[in-house]
Amino acid sequence: MAVLVNRAKMSTSTTGTGTITLGSAEDGYQTFADAGVANADVVRYIIEDGSNFEIGTGTYTSSGTTLSRTVSESSNSNNAINLSGSATVFIGATAQDLSPLGGGSNKVFFENDTNVTADYTITDGKNAMSAGPITINNGVTVTVGTGETWTVV
Repeated sequence: MAVLVNRAKMSTSTTGTGTITLGSAEDGYQTFADAGVANADVVRYIIEDGSNFEIGTGTYTSSGTTLSRTVSESSNSNNAINLSGSATVFIGATAQDLSPLGGGSNKVFFENDTNVTADYTITDGKNAMSAGPITINNGVTVTVGTGETWTVV
């Protein structure tokens, strides 16, 4: 699943259909890095450029602050839109991220990865749940604070 973070929205002066170079955070928002996106994270992005839009997944690169583009939906027949040089790009959840999968017309399955590949701390005052078995990679730490619970079913 793509990485999702809160209130990350940036400008881009990139033109064309290739990799985006991210500019500054839009007023009232934060940069991808400030929101917690790490180098090489795959994020769900939405680009708006005038009346054109694009939704996809992209790999964030902190050196040069770039974002690759793999389009899943767009106003350009589901192809990359041709950026004008004055677009905005933000991280957001789509129906694909929040909807159950499979089971015919009765979509009943939620899926999660089976390996924890980066350090993670359960948010204070929150609980977490995963479907297991779960493998925590060597050198990776999952922190569950006092008062929080992580349940693996």
